[in-house]
Amino acid sequence: MIYVLVERHIAEGMESTYDVVAQQALEAATRAPGFINGETLEDLQRTNHRYLLSKWRSLHDWKQWYYSDARHETLNQLSPTLADFEKITLLKK
Repeated sequence: MIYVLVERHIAEGMESTYDVVAQQALEAATRAPGFINGETLEDLQRTNHRYLLSKWRSLHDWKQWYYSDARHETLNQLSPTLADFEKITLLKK
């Protein structure tokens, strides 16, 4: 199993729009092969920073999702709400 931590900085005033679209993106990921679970987190000190922590069966499964059309479609919807590029960190136990 692997964990994927995605850090995103939300453009000022776009937090509520981001939260709606990000929830839809997470729901799409739940249908991806190898997805185990995921949760979204908000930075207490920097409220325009969001984190998505997801667990995947394998790196291969994550990469399948990462390069999928479904993920690219959700990123196209998220991009206008972001102040910067997302940062992805791959982790293992």
